[in-house]
Amino acid sequence: MNRLPESRPPRAGLNRSPGLVTMRSLVIGLAALAIGAATMVRATETPPPEDPASGALQLRTSRGTTLNAVRLGTDMQVDVTGQTARVKVVQAFRNTGTEWVEATYLYPLPEDGAVDSLKMVVGQRVIVGEIHRREEARQIYETAKAEGQRAGLVEQQRPNMFTNKVANIGPGETVLIEIEFQAPVRRVNGEYSIRLPLVTGERYIPARTAVSAAGKADAAAITAPVAAPGQGMLNPVSIQVRLRPGFIPTGVVSPYHRVDMVEDGAAERVVTLAGGPVPADRDFELRWRSAETQPSVGLFRESMGRDRYLMAVVSPPAPDRRRPVPPRELVFVIDNSGSMSGESMDQAKASLKLALQSLTPADRFNVIRFDDSMTELFERPVPATREQVALAQRYADTLEAQGGTEMLPALHEALVDDTPTDAGRVRQVVFMTDGSIGNEDEMLAALGSDRGRSRVFMIGIGSAPNTFLMNRMAEVGRGTYVNISDTSEVAARMRIFLDRLTRPVATELTVAASGGAEFTPAILPDLYDGEPLVVLAKTRRVSGQLTVTGVTDGRRWTRTVDLSEAVEAPGVARLWAKRRITDIEVEDRLGDSDGTAATEAIAKLGLQYSLVTRETSLVAVDKTPARPDGARLREEDLPLNLPTGWDFEGLFGGPVGDRAASAKPEDAAELLELPQTAANWGTSAWLGLWLALFGAGGLWLQRRPFQRRRQA
Repeated sequence: MNRLPESRPPRAGLNRSPGLVTMRSLVIGLAALAIGAATMVRATETPPPEDPASGALQLRTSRGTTLNAVRLGTDMQVDVTGQTARVKVVQAFRNTGTEWVEATYLYPLPEDGAVDSLKMVVGQRVIVGEIHRREEARQIYETAKAEGQRAGLVEQQRPNMFTNKVANIGPGETVLIEIEFQAPVRRVNGEYSIRLPLVTGERYIPARTAVSAAGKADAAAITAPVAAPGQGMLNPVSIQVRLRPGFIPTGVVSPYHRVDMVEDGAAERVVTLAGGPVPADRDFELRWRSAETQPSVGLFRESMGRDRYLMAVVSPPAPDRRRPVPPRELVFVIDNSGSMSGESMDQAKASLKLALQSLTPADRFNVIRFDDSMTELFERPVPATREQVALAQRYADTLEAQGGTEMLPALHEALVDDTPTDAGRVRQVVFMTDGSIGNEDEMLAALGSDRGRSRVFMIGIGSAPNTFLMNRMAEVGRGTYVNISDTSEVAARMRIFLDRLTRPVATELTVAASGGAEFTPAILPDLYDGEPLVVLAKTRRVSGQLTVTGVTDGRRWTRTVDLSEAVEAPGVARLWAKRRITDIEVEDRLGDSDGTAATEAIAKLGLQYSLVTRETSLVAVDKTPARPDGARLREEDLPLNLPTGWDFEGLFGGPVGDRAASAKPEDAAELLELPQTAANWGTSAWLGLWLALFGAGGLWLQRRPFQRRRQA
């Protein structure tokens, strides 16, 4: 077994206290279209009494009452094949109290992930979820809940934010919820990567967006209680990645978690977390390269019904670095709101100072900072003289994180172009933010209407950035993005990013296929150094040629690919459907389509491809009644960890001691075991599960609606 390197020393906060137990590996085997699940032995301990000293995890409500919290443990099994990843997420909801509970858990997924499967395991029964229109699925769930039946519901709140609701979990009972999704592998500068979000950061909700009933409901849907620091390992996660990229991988590294790697053949690796489960408090990322020279084109195909689906990954020619870089006007926009407190602010300031150092005397620039107010360093962009750059550097050093995240005014101001006809100067807007806002639609609509000739680039800051906002703003703004999740990687990642900003590598891209095809994305992006073009297509036949054209270094460029060279790859069809839905959503946000037509088109695609979307949800109901008539059902929102590097006091405006009582590590002692079992549904399969969930004694977690401290 090889211990892989990490980019920084492990933080002390990730080490388990003596009283914490570990979560063993969870493996679920599925055969054919059915899964076998048999007797799951319940833990035999008596549920602890509802007493703060009982050792059960506690939440504090706004009225000061205490609740026994449902315990949550998560296992992620990732299978990377070529350019796609299939991810199975199993969440174990354990009711340690004496009442029947409905649990709600808000969690993140990749914004380009296509969620297409739901299974609920209750005792010996496995219930397969069905796709329905959102309101219909909610009604099915609510009816089952009212009738005392166990039910599970998966809803999308944002393309990268979902909720699982599980109704009628009995005292001492465990319910497993399994979802699966397909996601593409990202490739930049020859490096491949997958990023698995593990925690949702607090979202700032501008007051104007939470006035209507719909606005209030949306704000509530993306808000969850947050655990104060020092609570021990909350929401533990185990991860296994089976890496089969189709070539011999090299340089396999997880920059934010310690991992172990085992070789399973020449071109296959199995990567697991070193030391067992970790708290869900920062995104997991795995990166690798090829030991061989990679082809400039990758073609993948899948059949579904009568249709054929293609994914093409085409690299443009390398740029001619002898060509002079055109003069630029750069507007740097830095987020210094409360969510940036702690390490995130350090990362953003370091990124800004490096960007300022990259300016040339031919450039003009300005700096805008925002929290719930906004300040421009200069009235308008100024020449990048040594004195002006030094002034901006000193200004960056003075910034402190505080207040709300009013990002929209800063965007409006950054897009103001005093010289819109200056064709000899490239105009670029660079955001440095964690993107922790709930009004993404407002941002995208404003960018679409006001961008003019500006290109917008996003630097995602922190351990759990809003990658949905980063991706979409870069896409709509004809720019690109990078994530900086640790202070130690600021210099290296910013150096590459700033070099890519100097010029687009390929513009005016078009794509066509023999016999016609429905391509997505509908509007092809400009490409920057190291970025390939990724297109997906739906067609009736995979034959003939695929032709990509564009402009590189001022000259027309064409690449023709033989479609017969495409290799089979599972998941391409649903990735096409997911990306097509994204196109429709972007058009809707920008006002380029009729809202009713967009809603119907998204619902149709969701139903056809069994995808969770803003218009469709997956629901599973165990028809066997469980909760006795007259038994009370308590609603419970599961608390989230504060993302690594975030400052609790800076975010909420008060000392930690005011939010929750400290935990005693020696009080954490409960172990839940679900032994391996077997059953047969006509096709032999097995489901084994060993899961250890911690018990936290005397913990008081603050349940509070999300409202960051704002300046008066």
